[in-house]
Amino acid sequence: MKGLGELERTVMEVLWAREDAGVEAATARDVSRALAGDRDLAHTTVMTVLDRLAKKGFLERERDGRAWRYQPVASREGYVAELMLGALNETGDRDAALAHFVRSVSSDEIDVIREALAGLTGKEPPA
Repeated sequence: MKGLGELERTVMEVLWAREDAGVEAATARDVSRALAGDRDLAHTTVMTVLDRLAKKGFLERERDGRAWRYQPVASREGYVAELMLGALNETGDRDAALAHFVRSVSSDEIDVIREALAGLTGKEPPA
């Protein structure tokens, strides 16, 4: 999965936050309003970014009257996982990179990894 530019990431954060809050698809106007306090962007700029994100495959869009409604194809966590996998694929030694990553995480994060692995294997994580 391709990376996001700064403005694309900002727009995606608005859409992911809406999704986290249980609010589904957003129009360009919804996104413009959400960004109004932080950034001074022309509405046409927001429309262009949304269109570009849809063409890149980050967003699905559906016609709603004269407007489009946009929603993320993947969750924020799914996107970050894709970035992590992409970075892992860039190394010549995936095993070494993965081992180095695991050695660098906190004990709380190790617990999360153990629980995730236990969910995949069906075994209880060790205490």
